[in-house]
Amino acid sequence: MIDSAVAIPAVETRELTARYGERTALAALDFRVAPGERVALLGPNGAGKSTLLSILATLLAPSAGSARVLGIDVARHPFAARRVIGVVFQGPSLDRRLSVQENLRLLARLYGLRGAALARAVDDALAGVDLAERRRDRVSTLSGGLARRLEVARALLARPQLLLLDEPTSGLDPAARAEVWGAIEAQSKEGATVLYATHLGEEAERAHRVVILDQGRVVAEGTPASLKAGVGGDVLVVESDDAEWLAAQARERFAVPAAVVEGAVLVERERGHEFVPTLVEAFPGRARSVTLRQPTLEDVFVHVTGKRFRVRGST
Repeated sequence: MIDSAVAIPAVETRELTARYGERTALAALDFRVAPGERVALLGPNGAGKSTLLSILATLLAPSAGSARVLGIDVARHPFAARRVIGVVFQGPSLDRRLSVQENLRLLARLYGLRGAALARAVDDALAGVDLAERRRDRVSTLSGGLARRLEVARALLARPQLLLLDEPTSGLDPAARAEVWGAIEAQSKEGATVLYATHLGEEAERAHRVVILDQGRVVAEGTPASLKAGVGGDVLVVESDDAEWLAAQARERFAVPAAVVEGAVLVERERGHEFVPTLVEAFPGRARSVTLRQPTLEDVFVHVTGKRFRVRGST
């Protein structure tokens, strides 16, 4: 990656605020992405991820503050900003009646490309997502994974310096997700800056750096490894008929972080395997089962916010 200390940030926001009526989606957000970074915006739906990407993509005007891509103020100079970004939206944007190649040629013409330049851009975009052999296939015949790869190809047509992706594998099965991520990571290795939103911890693990959002604010950021190391040991998942009572008792008796998530008690403890019998014996009959695992990025969210990682809403 390029030295972030001397390069113009690929993305920079200062006191960025977005409101929908009385609801605040982004609250004075200060945020940077260095050129060449692959950064994940992780958080439950409603955390502000899509709002942030919409502002950076010049689709939404901020209520206050500023946002820049490659040094360009997106509110003041939206057309200049659009020349350096490629966007993959959360919803499909392909014409299913056209072929793979026709979808790309149509967008290339909107970019102002003609003749040999257009043909070269289409060829390069297809090669970048390994779809060259499907160029004449109608989009309606593609699997979900192939269609999402074509969405990525569309974003690559103008050779953008910054890729913005909103839930790029939403609704796909694991195999299709792997196909899409292969295409995205290939572009990252070629030097593109990638900023993507996800509510899936395993997808955030693919980033160089993860920024966790909650209610429009950054609550934690760092590499996936450093964030998980901050959880404080192993995670015990305790199934109980009285999870709230058990969590409160565990906190009081053992002074351990314990939260109820989706009906189970999550307890953080170093050398968790040694703590399992202690916990079970302290509350006989209260634990139906205990599972020991390593921390996830969803656990980091619970650790820093004290609440469950809920998936609802759409910002």
